[in-house]
Amino acid sequence: MMSLDYAIETIRQAVILTLIIAGPLLVTSLLVGVFVSLIQAVTQIQEQTLTFVPKLLILGAMFLILLPWMIGRLVEFLTVTFVSLGYSGF
Repeated sequence: MMSLDYAIETIRQAVILTLIIAGPLLVTSLLVGVFVSLIQAVTQIQEQTLTFVPKLLILGAMFLILLPWMIGRLVEFLTVTFVSLGYSGF
């Protein structure tokens, strides 16, 4: 049976892993948004799709680039969690 301390530690590790995995995409989105906003301020073009399309394209590319790393981190976390729970299917 799982102890309360183990459950809390596992949830804490899962939250930290979520922040680590989402971090690069969030930072990329922030940087692209700031860059596009600066371009809009300089050129005085206030088109709404101008902010959406570059973010969508760059985040899609970043997601594809980082996908192997993200999957590796998730598989590592799940493997450690399952092994510590006593699952011997690996």
